[in-house]
Amino acid sequence: MSIRNRESLVKLPRGEVLTKALEEALAAADPYTAVASSVRRRGDVVEVGGKAVEVGGGIHVVGFGKASGKMAEALVDLLGDLVRGGVVITPTGGGRAGPIELVKGDHPIPKDNTLSASRRLVEYLEGVGERDLVFVVISGGGSALFELPEDGIQLEDIAHISGELMKRGADIVELNAVRKRLSRVKGGKLLKFIKARHVVSLIVSDVVGDRLDTIASGPTAPDGTTREFAIRVLKKYGLWEELPPRIRAVIESGGDTVKEGDPVLAKVWNIIVANNLTSLRSAGGYLKGVGYSPLILTSMLEGEAREAGRVLASVAKSVVYHGVPGRPPLALLAGGETVVTVRGGGRGGRNQELCLSFALAVRGMRNISAACMGTDGVDGNSPAAGAVVDGGVVEEAEARGLDPLEYLNNNDSYTFFNQLGRAIITGYTGTNVNDVFIAVIDST
Repeated sequence: MSIRNRESLVKLPRGEVLTKALEEALAAADPYTAVASSVRRRGDVVEVGGKAVEVGGGIHVVGFGKASGKMAEALVDLLGDLVRGGVVITPTGGGRAGPIELVKGDHPIPKDNTLSASRRLVEYLEGVGERDLVFVVISGGGSALFELPEDGIQLEDIAHISGELMKRGADIVELNAVRKRLSRVKGGKLLKFIKARHVVSLIVSDVVGDRLDTIASGPTAPDGTTREFAIRVLKKYGLWEELPPRIRAVIESGGDTVKEGDPVLAKVWNIIVANNLTSLRSAGGYLKGVGYSPLILTSMLEGEAREAGRVLASVAKSVVYHGVPGRPPLALLAGGETVVTVRGGGRGGRNQELCLSFALAVRGMRNISAACMGTDGVDGNSPAAGAVVDGGVVEEAEARGLDPLEYLNNNDSYTFFNQLGRAIITGYTGTNVNDVFIAVIDST
């Protein structure tokens, strides 16, 4: 994967190094590459992550998520005639990956396409035998693309409750704890539809911390939340009393999720094939090769974007002034997913807002450059993925009559960076392992 406007970005101070490092991070998140690096075929034996599985019958591939189409293509290319068929749900759908059907689901709100596609996937699994091997390919977006409601629940109920929880500030763990109680396939319950003795789930993580029960709501993983916790979440956000009695009844006494120790889990192996840390390490490897000592600070960066930008800037300044946590030439890397509290009416996103805050904090420090981008190619309500900055950005903007702080306070970071030719444009990448931040610091 490449950055579309790289020719202009490489002209910025240390822009070539940053652009190439970001492209290395994107390449590591490529779902086709991630699967290809994890799966091998040796005759009728399939090796996954170093573990050998003998294929007694055939191989069937099911899955869902933004990256699931490319993941399915990789399995067909790697495993050839062992793959008998499958159903994979993507946001676009249509066509095939070898013998695998690619069907369309809805994202970000599950609607009729998701329902019909999910029924098709489960119907396909009815024809899979015990001796067969099932691959489940899972990536971000899977919660919306794959859904079958519990008896007594309508798809509209799930969409409404999910939307209300998000609007009222629920985090991903709280949101999924509720959705799992309304679903027949989340929280490990998909496994109950699979008769095969061996199931391998290949997962591209878009969740900070890589919780298996959170990625796409954990359809093949044990659930770490409880029914009681889900009820507390609904009460916490003032939704419990608003729910119709039929929905409360399902949550209180319906089929619960699969828990650690359940015998059905003995047949599944959940493997994360790509995540944020993988991308950070790949970028770090490139940076080491061009003379920077890479230091990964965290792959679990969270919090308000502008505050995260100031904190990361303080670390970069510490490198310059004190040689702590390392001496230049040094590369600082971080990943995760911050948030933006929107108070203004501008265009932008968390990555560009973080970069603008960082630039303000390192004003005048010409030996520091940084970039931050979303690996899915989308940053907030803008067409950009992120931005490239350095210690000269603020002065550059002011010379053109632009007030950086005014743009930051109006949540208008894209407009700011676009005028300076510093916005990163990738287009939709077809993958998502959260955000990547890189700062490179020279001695002078």
